[in-house]
Amino acid sequence: MAQNASMEEFEALLNESFEIDTPAEGSVVKGRVIAVEAGQAIIDVGYKMEGRVDLKEFANPGEPAEIAVGDEVEVFLDRVENARGEAVISREKARREEAWDRLEKAYAEEQRVEGAIFGRVKGGFTVDLGGAVAFLPGSQVDVRPVRDAGPLMGLKQPFQILKMDRRRGNIVVSRRAILEESRAEQRAEIIAKLTEGDAVDGVVKNITEYGAFVDLGGVDGLLHVTDMAWRRVNHPSEILSIGETVKVQVIKINKETHRISLGMKQLQDDPWDAVEAKFPMGTVHKGRVTNITDYGAFVELEPGVEGLVHVSEMSWTKKNVHPGKIVSTSQEVDVMVLEIDTAKRRVSLGLKQTMRNPWEVFAETHPAGTEVEGEVKNITEFGLFIGLDNDIDGMVHLSDLSWDQRGEDAIQDYRKGDMVKAVVTEVDVDKERISLSVKALGGDPFAEAVGGVKRGSIITVTVTAIEEGGIEVEYEGMKSFIRRSDLSRDRAEQRPERFQVGDHIDVRVTNIDNKSRRLGLSIKAREIAEEKEAVEQYGSSDSGASLGDILGAALKGDDD
Repeated sequence: MAQNASMEEFEALLNESFEIDTPAEGSVVKGRVIAVEAGQAIIDVGYKMEGRVDLKEFANPGEPAEIAVGDEVEVFLDRVENARGEAVISREKARREEAWDRLEKAYAEEQRVEGAIFGRVKGGFTVDLGGAVAFLPGSQVDVRPVRDAGPLMGLKQPFQILKMDRRRGNIVVSRRAILEESRAEQRAEIIAKLTEGDAVDGVVKNITEYGAFVDLGGVDGLLHVTDMAWRRVNHPSEILSIGETVKVQVIKINKETHRISLGMKQLQDDPWDAVEAKFPMGTVHKGRVTNITDYGAFVELEPGVEGLVHVSEMSWTKKNVHPGKIVSTSQEVDVMVLEIDTAKRRVSLGLKQTMRNPWEVFAETHPAGTEVEGEVKNITEFGLFIGLDNDIDGMVHLSDLSWDQRGEDAIQDYRKGDMVKAVVTEVDVDKERISLSVKALGGDPFAEAVGGVKRGSIITVTVTAIEEGGIEVEYEGMKSFIRRSDLSRDRAEQRPERFQVGDHIDVRVTNIDNKSRRLGLSIKAREIAEEKEAVEQYGSSDSGASLGDILGAALKGDDD
């Protein structure tokens, strides 16, 4: 009985030993190195189980294995016994399980992890995180694109876990996040030492079209092109070069975005402080054309001081011409200061004011009555435009083309490019108008013809045409018309047909119309005037003598 009890106790202790010491497959167990041979380490994992692990599984990337007899290590138990009666164990799998536990904890707490880049794959690199392999995208290697990653290979350095999935075995890490965080801390430290208005030295790091980035010793500031100089700067490369050390002033610091605005011109005297003293209104100065726009040209009077010559102030004569056809960039020109607005930093300049008004010059040199000659520049419905000296035009109105023809008919005889002579009749300097007359070249034939004729004069005219309403007559080449009612005092004699073309008849001038260039003529008025004169000379209406007797006596007196 005692022997049976002893066997039962032994069996219970043996089962208890199996339950306690026998490890479960798929778990990490502790073992001790009992031998190192043939590139392998023989490890006792307990319960009289031994297994073999390649030495390379104990080595870090690029380093030899450091393992010796007696060392305690953790291994992963795949199977309790293989065909040779040995346990199937793996140090690499044990490190991976250990690493995943550690990495998951670090990921949850957003902590950095240490690793080494050991390989290159499509789109990035592989990183050993102490047993677990992670993917490092190419965009996450550095804050700037890296052309050669060779110097980074094998170096132990910190990484930030961006994403991980244990079930799929995926880990994505970033080196850039660590660098950016470090740079942000460095920037914050440097920015904390800067104050707006400070003058500091910096190195030009990069140049763009709108400015330059200046390194202030670990933090970059933007030097905008408009803050480089008081004068106009078309491109930053005109005054800066990469690597150049420059002195700049801190204009503005954005504490939230850590952006720093810099200026160079702020360290120089502002030329606008002395503009009014140096460039009084009405004075003429030499300047250089720096920019041309549709509305005018900018002229630099001195470095940092530019004025605008508006298109309306560029030429006396070229009104609708683009400024680029009058001046060119970099051309030196004389300009007059018209207006200064220091608050808005604006100077209005005039180009045409430096030259005499061509209409004033013309008025002085060509008084009314002066004969001129020019080319027909344009023909309009109301007259001709004739090109004169100094690029100015004079106009010949339709009414000033001919004495004899209607203006609409006379203008048909002219073509653009014809050379025409004319007489100056009026110059209006304020309205910039010059009136010319072609018909005045030969004088006024009407004025010459009627020069000695007055209203009431008796003149002899020649009949040139017989019409139903009267007769057309001519006097010294000037045509006039006598209406039927003016052909005779006697109504019975008011018949046009009693006259013939070529007849010479005496008529009385009743009107001289210089505007219509017509003489008012009347036979009837002449007869009435003669009757009145006869009455006054030979009798009166109260003497009892008949009109026939008076006229007969008058006629007899004429015969005597």
